Amino acid sequence: MVRVRASQKWFTDVEVSRLLSISLDELRSLARTKRVGIFEKAAEAAGVTAERLLFTLSDLMILSVLWPKMHH
Repeated sequence: MVRVRASQKWFTDVEVSRLLSISLDELRSLARTKRVGIFEKAAEAAGVTAERLLFTLSDLMILSVLWPKMHH
């Protein structure tokens, strides 16, 4: 069971990775194949843009159901 705050609307890929005990690479791959989450351009300190995934609570629930089935 995954517990989150009711007020939280968006989850970063790092947060989802920790909640589901999944590596970032596996999470990004799963998100691409199942088309969940959205990419956001985040400005780095060096001025380089980096992509990170953002997930809604619905995305998180979908991933929490899919991941155990794909993992085994």
